[in-house]
Amino acid sequence: MDNPFIQFGLIILAVFGVSIVIRLLKQPLIIGYILTGLLVGPLFLDLLRSSEIINVFSEMGIAFLLFVIGLHLSPKVIKEVGKISLITGIGQIVFTSLIGYFICISLGFDVVTSIYIAVALTFSSTIIIMKLLSDKDALEKLYGKISIGFLLVQDLVAIFILIAVSSLSSGEGAAGSLIFSTIIKGAVLIAFLIPISYYVLPKLSNFFAKSQEFLFLFAISWGFGLSLLFTYVGLSIEVGALIAGIMLSMSPYSYEVSSKLKPLRDFFIIFFFIILGSQMTFGDINNMIVPAIILSLFILIGNPIIVMLLMGLLGYSKKTGFMAGLTVAQISEFSLILIALGVKTGSLSPEILSFVTIIGLITIAGSTYLIIYSDAIFNKILGFLTVFERKKLKEKEIPRKSYDYILFGYNRIGFSVIKSFSKITKNFLVVDYNPDVVRDLEIGKASLIVSTIPEKETNQLILKVIKRGKSKSVAILTARQIEDAIELYHSGADYVILPHFLGGEYTSKLIETAKDNKNVYEKEKVNELKILKERLKKGQKHPKVEKDKL
Repeated sequence: MDNPFIQFGLIILAVFGVSIVIRLLKQPLIIGYILTGLLVGPLFLDLLRSSEIINVFSEMGIAFLLFVIGLHLSPKVIKEVGKISLITGIGQIVFTSLIGYFICISLGFDVVTSIYIAVALTFSSTIIIMKLLSDKDALEKLYGKISIGFLLVQDLVAIFILIAVSSLSSGEGAAGSLIFSTIIKGAVLIAFLIPISYYVLPKLSNFFAKSQEFLFLFAISWGFGLSLLFTYVGLSIEVGALIAGIMLSMSPYSYEVSSKLKPLRDFFIIFFFIILGSQMTFGDINNMIVPAIILSLFILIGNPIIVMLLMGLLGYSKKTGFMAGLTVAQISEFSLILIALGVKTGSLSPEILSFVTIIGLITIAGSTYLIIYSDAIFNKILGFLTVFERKKLKEKEIPRKSYDYILFGYNRIGFSVIKSFSKITKNFLVVDYNPDVVRDLEIGKASLIVSTIPEKETNQLILKVIKRGKSKSVAILTARQIEDAIELYHSGADYVILPHFLGGEYTSKLIETAKDNKNVYEKEKVNELKILKERLKKGQKHPKVEKDKL
């Protein structure tokens, strides 16, 4: 079977079939991708004979994954995650790597391999944890916020480790001076890019954002361009993609770019895990399985204990510590990428990649069930957790990034609104037609929220989130029908845009005049309600329009 298209099609079908089973077992799809790789690899179906295209897709998957992660890692992230997340994140990394190193040495691994494995064990999967916490509606809970905070700290540490490891690929044997030279070049390049990301990129993104397709193309070009630039100075494509994402995170369109790139990331990253699974070897399985189980138990049990101890010392309750601790009970994509880079540079043997992949399969599967049934498990072992709790508790919320103004819906009206925002403040966020973000952002902290998305359900969700947080935010929403506008007004909207009667220019002028002054909008609201009710009596309803015309 030498036809690449047929091979590609069979691989996709295999991924789909295995993913159905994995989904029924309530497991993350990453496990299904790795098992698919094992299935289509040389051990079983051997469908990867022409694997050049798959390898290219695999590298693109890693690049897109790191680029999207970078888009959520603003340089201000340390300040945003708070003291507790910073201390817990760094503390967990230090203790996990030290204990993991000595466990690896005792299991008979050499020093270099032990260092690689120990560091790989410190990282947990931000993507998997965010999905599991979202499914449990726990992202807004205290332990959820702390968990996401220290997972972001892990991601930041991973950046520097990836830079150091990728510098080893700049030459055979990688002499110390060559490694140092490569790191210096990377540091100089980053220093050069920082002012560009602060002062030039926001203006460029404003220009390109006039067209959604143009913005998408610009983001991809930026990512590929920096990846090539970092490769030129001796660092890896992976590091370039990560730094490209971080630099672009300064733009108010970073969330929008991220939402557009996620489908590409999700598609291409499949092939990284397929290649990973296909390269697994079990020639020495008898010698690998016991060490893999020991290290997996350390991750599943030891990592949560480390986090519980740290959070207990910082004054948090045993339940908060326990729930947050379970989020680090698995290794991450970063772990596998790090080991793959180690193999690529010649520092590790290919068998180590198989070994760590086994640990990944065990810990990801195990931690998923631990998080799903965390409440029941906590109640079962409640008595044993008292040791992790101090008498004086310190249950406080951690800060999270907030914006003065937030716009949902970058369309014809939204473009006019952005121009008004720019005249008033630089601290605003644009989210284009992605209502799920409403649940992930602290929108109640914004003084002005504008939605040009005409979907009633989305706007009701925005009002619900504002009310839940007892916020005093001004809410300007959009409706297609007069009845919907009146309903939104009665639900708490301060002003409702009806595109058929009032366009973006009028709304923009109103925003520039009133800013976030509720009293001004209240007067407009009274007048508008009166006019809308009169129009409704006369039968002047807004005709239904297609979504893409707004």
